Amino acid sequence: MQQAVTARTPVHLWIVGILSLLWNAFGCVDYTLTNLKNAAWLAQMSPDQIAYMDSLPSWLTAFWAFGVWGGLAGSILLLMRNRRAVWAFAISCLGAVVGLGYQLVIITMPASMTAGGMGLLPWGIILFTIFLLWYAWTQEKKGVLR
Repeated sequence: MQQAVTARTPVHLWIVGILSLLWNAFGCVDYTLTNLKNAAWLAQMSPDQIAYMDSLPSWLTAFWAFGVWGGLAGSILLLMRNRRAVWAFAISCLGAVVGLGYQLVIITMPASMTAGGMGLLPWGIILFTIFLLWYAWTQEKKGVLR
């Protein structure tokens, strides 16, 4: 019976699922180590970047948590072919759009965070979360997710 289920799973689901799992797991590591003030992790940041992260309001940090943990849950649920992946990716998308969007539009980031193309990273994160939400939603509509 298990073979029949695996045979119907599109290869692209495994590719998207595994890549999103790796991406979102890194986001969770970044979130955790940054918020726990891990010295080795923060050593890769400049003092102005650390000061910037410390100055963010708690509600913004909460949206960061929704973004990364929702994304991790969505990736796991997607690999399990569970339709709740759509809701998890919706939470992740909300976290990214509100959290990163606020930082991009309202707050002035330190130059060290926007130099060398890093200023494009938040936009890429937002686009990727939107893609994952769209992908999970289309897979649910096609009956791939149960």
